[in-house]
Amino acid sequence: SIICGTWIVKKKGDTILFFPQSGLELNPVLPPLLSLMIATVTAPAGLSGAFLLLPFQVSVFGFNTPAVTATNHLYNLVAIPGGVFRYIREKRMLWPLTWIVVAGTLPGVFGGIYIRWKWLSNPKAFKIFIGFVLLYICFRLIRDLFTRKIINPGKKPIDGSFYCQVKKNTFSELVFEFNSEEFKTKTVGIFVLSLIVGIIGGIYGIGGGAIISPFLVTYWRLPVYAVAGTAMMGTFVTSTAAVIGFAVFSVISHQSGVGPDWTLGILFGLGGLAGTYAGAALQRFLPVRVIKIILILCTGIPGLMYIMS
Repeated sequence: SIICGTWIVKKKGDTILFFPQSGLELNPVLPPLLSLMIATVTAPAGLSGAFLLLPFQVSVFGFNTPAVTATNHLYNLVAIPGGVFRYIREKRMLWPLTWIVVAGTLPGVFGGIYIRWKWLSNPKAFKIFIGFVLLYICFRLIRDLFTRKIINPGKKPIDGSFYCQVKKNTFSELVFEFNSEEFKTKTVGIFVLSLIVGIIGGIYGIGGGAIISPFLVTYWRLPVYAVAGTAMMGTFVTSTAAVIGFAVFSVISHQSGVGPDWTLGILFGLGGLAGTYAGAALQRFLPVRVIKIILILCTGIPGLMYIMS
């Protein structure tokens, strides 16, 4: 039988799905189980886990056409609402900062889509790009970990509760109070950074949250507990635009292997949906150092593997 373009076949008594767009044959339980584990670990830092899921698809599954980027964005589209809902429900979403990030990443992601389709369709070039992105994220996390004394992470209440209040929100500056501590940041700088991150995210298929979150914590010295919801919401909005963009490009270019693998992306997303919700709930009780060490390992190891190969 066939469902949504995905063939259902039987192999030695097991149900295996064949995905024509990606050319993969997988047990339907594997994609959501994999994304569930990844998202649970990364969601406390405001990351959907897409930046780890994509290397896994490229290296382990051998899915390396431009469609893997579109599929990764589709994963974000399905997975992120779980974490976003949790952050909003517990009033841990810093909305003014969120809209600044969205305003920058949204136009940038369309430029990234075009670059991925036009110049980075070659698997070798794409793997090199992935490696440098992952190593850069790893470098930022390591630097932040060892310079923690000069970066104010925000006081973390024992019961895991948070208090955030916006005191000033203009085109030039954002000032907010987080757990009785005041933080200031320039909106123009964050907008420019978000624009660049949007381009990279459009190419890579991550929405940009994995890049912008370390920047907000290190350069702007914002508390990781306050920026997690912003990073996740920004990723959700830009990935929504990216899925639409890749779908349009696939129609305009009349090329196969450009649009997302819908069934695979949705299966990944279902596991990520549960994982981001669980990870957002755990974030309140995890130390910043633990979160960063996990992310350093998850970005540094695959990044080095891509560059060396």
